[in-house]
Amino acid sequence: MLKISILKVESPACLWGRVVGTAVGDAQSMGQYNHMMAQMNLFYHDVTQDKHKLKVSSFEKEQICVVYWPTMKSWCRAKMKAVITDSVSSQARCFLVDYGEQLVVPTDQIRVAMPDFLLLPFWVQRFHLSGIKPTRLQVSVDEEKAKMIPSSHWDSSATLYLHNLLQGSTQTEAVLYETEDNSTSIQLYLMFGTIKICVNDELVAKKFAYYSKDPAAVSGLDEEDQKPVMLSSSILNQAVNHTLAQSAPQSLPPPGKREELHFECNIKLLSLGGNLFSFFPQVPLAVDPGKDLHLVHSVFPLQPRHSLDSAPITDQLRQLIQQKQLYSLCPADWYSWPAVAGGCNTLIVSTNADRPISYLPPLLTHVLLNSLFFLTSSTGPIVVVVCPGWEKAQAIFDFLEETKVSHSLHPMIIHVGVKKDEAKSIKIPKNCLLVVTTPFSLVRVLSHHCFLFLRMYHLVLDEVDQLFTLAPEQMTTILQHFQKVVSSEDKTSCPQQIVAVSKQWTSQMEGLITSHMPHPSIIITVPEEAALYANIQQVILMSLESCKINVLLGTLDFNPDVGLKTLIITSSPWETENVFEVRNNKSAFCMKSHEGLTHEFDFVVQQWRKSIGPGSHVILVTTDECLRCLGIHDATCVIHYGFPSSPRKFGSRLFCMVKNFRNLTEPVHTGCRLSRSVLIVSERNTRHVVGVLRYFGRTSAPLPPELLSFAQGVNVAREDQKTNRPLCSYLKSFGICRDSSVCPDRHSWNSHLDKSELPSSGIIEVVPLFIKTASVFYGRMVSKETNFESIAAEITAFYSDKKQVATEVTEGALYAVQEDDIFHRVKVLTIPDREDRLFFSVFVEFIDIGKRKEVKAHQLMQLPEHFQSVPGQAVEIIVCRVKPSDSEKDWHPKVTRAISQKIKGLQHRARVVLSLGNTIFVDPMIRVSQVPGMKTVINEYNLQSEILKSGMAESNREHINLLKALCQTNMSSNKLSV
Repeated sequence: MLKISILKVESPACLWGRVVGTAVGDAQSMGQYNHMMAQMNLFYHDVTQDKHKLKVSSFEKEQICVVYWPTMKSWCRAKMKAVITDSVSSQARCFLVDYGEQLVVPTDQIRVAMPDFLLLPFWVQRFHLSGIKPTRLQVSVDEEKAKMIPSSHWDSSATLYLHNLLQGSTQTEAVLYETEDNSTSIQLYLMFGTIKICVNDELVAKKFAYYSKDPAAVSGLDEEDQKPVMLSSSILNQAVNHTLAQSAPQSLPPPGKREELHFECNIKLLSLGGNLFSFFPQVPLAVDPGKDLHLVHSVFPLQPRHSLDSAPITDQLRQLIQQKQLYSLCPADWYSWPAVAGGCNTLIVSTNADRPISYLPPLLTHVLLNSLFFLTSSTGPIVVVVCPGWEKAQAIFDFLEETKVSHSLHPMIIHVGVKKDEAKSIKIPKNCLLVVTTPFSLVRVLSHHCFLFLRMYHLVLDEVDQLFTLAPEQMTTILQHFQKVVSSEDKTSCPQQIVAVSKQWTSQMEGLITSHMPHPSIIITVPEEAALYANIQQVILMSLESCKINVLLGTLDFNPDVGLKTLIITSSPWETENVFEVRNNKSAFCMKSHEGLTHEFDFVVQQWRKSIGPGSHVILVTTDECLRCLGIHDATCVIHYGFPSSPRKFGSRLFCMVKNFRNLTEPVHTGCRLSRSVLIVSERNTRHVVGVLRYFGRTSAPLPPELLSFAQGVNVAREDQKTNRPLCSYLKSFGICRDSSVCPDRHSWNSHLDKSELPSSGIIEVVPLFIKTASVFYGRMVSKETNFESIAAEITAFYSDKKQVATEVTEGALYAVQEDDIFHRVKVLTIPDREDRLFFSVFVEFIDIGKRKEVKAHQLMQLPEHFQSVPGQAVEIIVCRVKPSDSEKDWHPKVTRAISQKIKGLQHRARVVLSLGNTIFVDPMIRVSQVPGMKTVINEYNLQSEILKSGMAESNREHINLLKALCQTNMSSNKLSV
């Protein structure tokens, strides 16, 4: 049954309380209210908030607002009742809707109620006893007698009697009636041992009230419930004495954090009166007290632009973005767009940096409005965009086409392979002012056509971290050329700009800024990357959870040579209290702050901001939730006593030292001399170890050997969890995986999945049918034992007479599909949720070709059983010892297209060097043709050689050795026999 918890008794006509559901429901609602109250107090106590914007501009009766309750030192939701103004002050009388209290507060302590804090219903609701009215004693002097008569208000003795009854009862039941005037009428029943009374009747029997209507007319009650039972005076006296012996509480603490008057009632529902008793769903609060963490170091002041309407771009670009809803400005754009549009050397590190639209609109604006006026007699592009690979270069070129700047800039994409004289033959039209390319291609063109790049005023380095990683030598050549161009005497008055964008900071960017980007603007909106830019001293300490306090104490300097400000960040208020108690016994000045002490934020910030001299050490122990509200930016050390649960949280902690970060825009790099971060790692943080190493591996921090050893074990365990995943495609195609730490597929052999029925050596004949990439395709093995051509002919003949459409589609079943004049066998891999649709598509595999695609379900035809018994003919064939050139991840489409046109459907002879599952590895693979009328055969071409001739491939000599080495390792472990 549902219950009520009575919080306050004003009179029998006014009982303040809350609905209590089941045990689970009550716990849920309690947790939600506690969370809302905590978030609300963090928000309104946040010292970084603009309090002027939160103040109420006008006051109206019944207006919902938030007020400060000094007794509880808490911000509370309230309803405005009246405003009291005189010549000295202005006050408001408010009703606290979650406590049932009346409060008079100064109007300057009233705040606007944010919508997120009104998602939950008011905590306290009003009830009244139904069917009774108050009485009072009337004494007649003339008649010298007294009698009870109706009254307009309840006597205080009736209220005290009701309060005592509730205090002394052992169990309470209630029946609810209708809601009127925001109050729900109830019939209240109390248990005293084995005696049950109706409170409504008890008040009538004791002459405190009279019936306003016939109580027997109340429906839903048992006959026993309808009979009023008088309590004996002894029981009542015991209840009264028990109540009077206790001191009444003077104020009520916040919900969930106080000892309530637990008058809990089992309720028989007759009428809910609206949505009075609702189980509240988990309502997330969207209000985030935290601020966007932006590092902006710039020689020139940057005025942020927060919307597209005010963005410094041309109207044509603005309209295009708005019409197609391509983009909305992110925090990095607020500062970077004005910098780029103003012609500044700009480095941007943000989560959106991999999107061309994040920097191209302001760059194109600057070029169109400024750089075009500085064109000299020289030829060649004025803008060069360098990308880490052909895929990104194509994406940027496509975006340029979409922006319709072709008529002004005539952009061109240059992708030059390693083929001899290919770069020499490249031609750049005279009207081409913008080139998109890769570092390898650009260096090759520069080696032959350096004179074509003598007015390169703007150099854009897209995903600059990848550029320095994949092509360090080429980047050095490109930057040296740009330096020569912009430093020549005739170019001193021309626009000169480098725009570098990245999702991560790397050490090479420091040299880029200091050597090639004078007067730069640096915008970093990823806080953990800003810490890497700052070159903070990073320390990792290993500890058992039980010994963390001792490790913490060992990191602190109690007699520093210079003034220090240290933040110790914990995971919970409880942990904050524990650390503070230990730290408070030391000589350093120590403070604490957590969600339960939000009212002390002003004091904490005031003390923290005081100037400190040499030898002083100020320590603040706090939590992540409070840290965002304190506005601290000048800490010298951050100690992560509680492990940060995400990189973003880790970075926001480090951002508290931002005023001490080094500044590469200044002639002498300031800051970071004292900045230090100490991360304590215990056995509870094992699942984060790999992420920790991935981040700290990018710093100069020494890594504990035990951490490295443990991480290795974690990686092994993660690989063990991939035993049922397919073997990594990059591992098969090239012998290595680009990044096994994030790759979801398997990187070790599985005896069950990799055991192969295919030949592992020898010469075979194959026919490629589906070309996946330049070196990977599916086809059929040609043998005398299996003549699939005859079976295919039978299938075609069968469906030429009758085509029975599949009536039911089952996942994993075999069917037939017609493409042109050919009928293929297919296996259904996935079936989407149909949602009562008549027509839908399914994803299938062509088991005799190897390709996978979506087909319409109504195209599937029933496949006779004797055609289903023939095994699938498609075999994956991988050509060894070739890989894409220029550190490209995938083959260029024109290479794959050229190879497909050359080999598809033609029989080839290949030597098998390895087989795994349904995959055979061949080296070489040759097209052999028969000389007419003779037994002589001619080798027309070697497929590996044809791929290398494309100019976009290079030899991969270690491919087979790497594969066999892994095989041998597993064979020695008795996991696989090849």
